[in-house]
Amino acid sequence: MANARPKTTEPSHARPKLGAGLSGLQAGTGTPLWSQVKTALMTLITTEKLSEHARLPSEAELCEHFGVSRTVVREALNQLVFERVIYKLQGKGAFVSARRDEQDFLGSNIGFSGELHDKNRAVTRHILRQELEPPSERARRMLQLQPDETVILRLDRVLSVDGVPRILVYTSLVARHVPGMEQVPMHNRSLYDTLSRQYGITMRRAERWLEAVAATADQAQLLGVPEGAPLIAIESVGFTDGGLPMEYYTAFYRTDQSRLHFMVS
Repeated sequence: MANARPKTTEPSHARPKLGAGLSGLQAGTGTPLWSQVKTALMTLITTEKLSEHARLPSEAELCEHFGVSRTVVREALNQLVFERVIYKLQGKGAFVSARRDEQDFLGSNIGFSGELHDKNRAVTRHILRQELEPPSERARRMLQLQPDETVILRLDRVLSVDGVPRILVYTSLVARHVPGMEQVPMHNRSLYDTLSRQYGITMRRAERWLEAVAATADQAQLLGVPEGAPLIAIESVGFTDGGLPMEYYTAFYRTDQSRLHFMVS
C-alpha cells in the first residue's frame, strides 16, 4: 500500500530537472505534441525513479522546456491524471501518484475493517467520539427513529491501514439496540464484529451514496492530506436481518490510497 501523501511543501529546487534528452519533440510525425510530452514525462518519472508524491515541474517550466503551448502541456498532464500516473492539486501543481489498492467494502456487508482483515492488512482505529447524544434530523430520518427516541450512539473514528489514515467515519447507531456500547472499548474492535458478537446484530444490506468533495481543514488534519485534497464522501444507512435500519454514517475516504470497487449483477 502507498505511503501517506505529504503536505506538498517541497521548495521549487526539489523538483526533478528536465534533461536535454527530453527535449526532442517532433512536429509532423503523426504523433500529437501532447502525446510526445506525455511520453517524455513518463520517461522522466521512470528514469529518475521519482518517489510517490514527488512534485513535477510547473506548467510554465514544461512549456518553456518543450517549446509548446500551455494547452499542449495541460492535455499531456490531464491524460496522465486519467491514467492515474499523477494527480493535481489546485494551486500547488502536479505530483506522482501513489500505487493504490482496491477496496470492496461499499459493495458488501463485511465492513471496512472486515474486508481488509481478509486481505491481511493491519487496521487501527483512532476514536474521536463515543457517546450518547441527540440525533440530527438526518440521522433521525435515516434510522426511522420513533418520536420518543431522543438519543443515539455516536461513534466517530479515523481508520488507518498499515499505519496510514484512510477513512474518517461519523457513525450513528440506534441506541436501544446496543445498550452499554458507549462503554465498549472500540479502539481495537471492528464495529460489525462487535455488533454481531455482543448484540447478535448482523448487517445484511445497505443503501449508499457517493460524492466527490474537497477536504476541509479539519478533515485534512485527521486524514493526513493537504487541505482541498480530493476525497470521496460516503453516506450510508445499513439494515439488519429483519430489515430494520440500524447504522447511519457519513464518511470521507482518501482517493490517493485506494480505489473503491463495485460489482453490479
